[in-house]
Amino acid sequence: MNLVKGRKFLVTGGAGFVGSNLVQHLLEEGAGLVRVLDNLSNGYIQNIQPFLEFNNFEFIEGDICDIETCRTAVDQIEFISHQAALGSVPRSIKDPANTNSVNIGGHLNMLIAAKESRSLRRMVYAASSSSFGDSEALPKIEGEEGRPLSPYAVTKWVNELYGDVFSKVYGFHTIGLRYFNIFGPNQNPNNPYAAVIPLFMKAALNKQQPVINGDGSNSRDFTFVENAVQANIKALLETPNLDKHEVVNIAVGERTDLLELWAAIKSAAQVDLEPKFGPSREGDVPHSLASIEKAKNLFGYNPQVRLSEGIKRTFEWFRKQYGS
Repeated sequence: MNLVKGRKFLVTGGAGFVGSNLVQHLLEEGAGLVRVLDNLSNGYIQNIQPFLEFNNFEFIEGDICDIETCRTAVDQIEFISHQAALGSVPRSIKDPANTNSVNIGGHLNMLIAAKESRSLRRMVYAASSSSFGDSEALPKIEGEEGRPLSPYAVTKWVNELYGDVFSKVYGFHTIGLRYFNIFGPNQNPNNPYAAVIPLFMKAALNKQQPVINGDGSNSRDFTFVENAVQANIKALLETPNLDKHEVVNIAVGERTDLLELWAAIKSAAQVDLEPKFGPSREGDVPHSLASIEKAKNLFGYNPQVRLSEGIKRTFEWFRKQYGS
């Protein structure tokens, strides 16, 4: 049964990486309306260029830091996937004030606009595995968090606190999706705060040695973007009636270190280059591995694409997009 068909969706940050993949899926599934709100500071118009002429697509170039823009974007919408944020731990360390303004102020504006809506049925938002902070426990289980290690982590933790407060005070229940290292098509390797996989992909395409921060033993639960899209759809459309705010891990439940990651990308790119090693990044946690049991139980989340397949598909996209 196609639960997307005919429904009205708002995707904030819809010109960004995860958001644009979600937009494409919604349009392919016959959504009645897909509206994107994005100020293009961290997203790219080319990610949504193919959809601009669609009758069921709307683009609002605007900022979540403006409450009236948020209210306009939410008008007549049934489902919100709030993806807009300033990502990157290093960026937040360099400019904590701007990260705070967008990630906390903008998130609060979206909660207010959504709470006021008469048409809205469900809102989910992009939370982050960084909320586990300095907890060394593996796997990471919701409710067993440590203390934040970066300004970015603080902002994403505060998002969850606001979600919980809006649930308790206003009876407005949302779901935070704690993403674990999402990767895939539409991820920009030329962004100054690009994540590790697009940087490795760029190095492989250019037949250059990648730079690994640390000794390569740091590990992550790398998650192909198609799994994050599935999580958004299921959380929006297949969750039983909520009676509280929920936060769930969105990952695969498998851990890969950076040396193993580079080996997978080398194989996909058919190159034989050894990495260079640089200093560890400030604010990074050494290891991350998610328990995904709660997401499975709450809305039937079941990741379909594992790392090796995701790397192959992502590299093919990068080759077509950036290859010579």
